[in-house]
Formats: sequence, structure tokens, C-alpha cells
Amino acid sequence: MSEQTLHPSPPFKRMALIGLGLMGSSLAWAARRFELADEIVGYARSEQTRARALELGFIDQAHQTAHAAVEGADIVILCVPVGANAAIAEEISTFLLPNTIVTDVGSVKSAVIKDVGPHIPLGVHFIPAHPIAGTEQSGPDAGFADLFQGRWCVLTPTDNTDPTALKRLEEFWRGCGMFVDTMTPQHHDLVLAITSHVPHLIAYNIVGTAADLEEVTQSEVVKYAAGGFRDFTRIAASDPVMWRDVFLTNREAVLEMLGRFTEDLTALQRAIRWSDGKTLEELFTRTRAIRRGVIDAGQETDARDFGRWGKSEEDVS
Repeated sequence: MSEQTLHPSPPFKRMALIGLGLMGSSLAWAARRFELADEIVGYARSEQTRARALELGFIDQAHQTAHAAVEGADIVILCVPVGANAAIAEEISTFLLPNTIVTDVGSVKSAVIKDVGPHIPLGVHFIPAHPIAGTEQSGPDAGFADLFQGRWCVLTPTDNTDPTALKRLEEFWRGCGMFVDTMTPQHHDLVLAITSHVPHLIAYNIVGTAADLEEVTQSEVVKYAAGGFRDFTRIAASDPVMWRDVFLTNREAVLEMLGRFTEDLTALQRAIRWSDGKTLEELFTRTRAIRRGVIDAGQETDARDFGRWGKSEEDVS
């Protein structure tokens, strides 16, 4: 687990969360538990979501507009689908204070830089981020403080990123319980295309294929779902709008990795057709070793608390 301590004085005075779903609510709970901000305010389009966030108590104030939420904030975190970032950035641009850190949680970074960067005023620090953590759940009730524990957050600073602001943001994510790495936006998008985006696309496709089979009823698909298919249905239950935007904004990297996957799938199809057991066993042995590596790295499950950290339900109940 990354180094994580309570702060005698919170590093940020006012944190503004734009979006109060799984990521926004989890960030709020984490910031409360680890004392990362004096005040936490939020914005969501839905009045029902704003009311529920206040009822749950993970924000101090809920605002009806994004620009009202960011007024006076020294850190602003965009927790909306990546396709919504441009409009939000344009709305809040003239309300941002000098030296404010603006960051995000999106799993595509090149598009976020293109959409948000032009709207950030001089003196405001825009540093894209991707906390690689999540579940298939969504909405304000889905959040919990332990979501980030022992996970990785990737920052994609530019050549113009202020070193002091970057260090503050690194410390913030470590304060949430994360390990922190940096890479270029382009490399990030390629890595995530194969580790996250294409697997989600495959899950959506295979669940859709099962639902469309004429020879197998949907009741049979549900009733006799084996472990592998259950995993696919869990992934395929993820937020449709968020993943629609991911595939549209990371189009090039996803298509490149999907092409590689299609080639490998064709080779696998050939091995099965020609009863090439040696090729199949070699592939399965290699992939089994990768799974063991994931387990050794402590990244094998996204279950709440990940089955490893101490229970602290009082923070999210």
C-alpha cells in the first residue's frame, strides 16, 4: 500500500467535484477520511443526485451549476464522462482562481488534454489524471473511501506543468491510498486500450452475442451462466455513457489493439480447427503466468476493500 497519513492541516481548502457518481463520491469519502480538504463541494446535473449526495453527507454543499461549484476552490476534479469535459471546462474557465489545480479521472488522456486544455486560463494548473480503480456500479450511492486503496493513479503532465503543482497532486492521490506513476498521454491511452478498453469491448460483445442467440434462450444464459460468463456480465454492466465516450475518444488506440486482438483470435481459431493442442497449451500457460503476476501485484480483484484492507464502513454508510 502507498504511504498514507492523516494531515495536521488538509492540503486543500476547498475541493470541487464535478460529477457525483462512483468516482466523485468515492473521492469525497476518501478526502473526508484522510483529511485531504477542509471543504468538499459538488455539482451534478440531476437535482436528485445533488440531493442524495447531501443526504449521504459526502459533500458539504451541492451546486446547480459547475461554475458555482468551482468558485473559491483550490482543487477541481472532473468526474464526468470524458465526452462532457469540453463543455464543463468552457463553463468553469472564467471562475477558476490562480494556482488552482484542475484534474480529472478519465481513462482517456489525449482527448481530455485536447478538450480541456484550451479553456484553462494562465496561472491555473491543469494536470490530467487517471485513477485506475472502479466497479461496475454507478451513482452517488456507489462510492466508498477504499476504492483507491493499493491501486495505481497515472498522471500525464505536459512540458509546461508546474513541478510544485504536480507534487501537490501526486501527494493528493497518495493520500487517497494510491500508488502514482507518470507517462505521456499517448502511451497511457495505448496501455489502457489493451488493459481496459478492449476487454470491456469484448465483454459487451460476448454478452450481446449470448443475448442474440436464437438456439439458446436468455433464461438459459442467466440460469446456466458459468464463472467466465459471469465475469463478462459484470464488466458489461458498467456505465454505458462513460464507456461510449471512452471508445469514441480513444478510437485510434482501441482500433490498433483490436486489430492485434483479431489477428491473435484468428490464430487461436486456426489452432482449434486443426487440433493444434501444443499451440493452445503454450498460450494458456503463458496467460496463466500473467494472471499470477496480477495476483502478486495485488491487483486481482476490484471487490470492496479488495479483501485486503481493514473495514471502515462507517465512512460510507
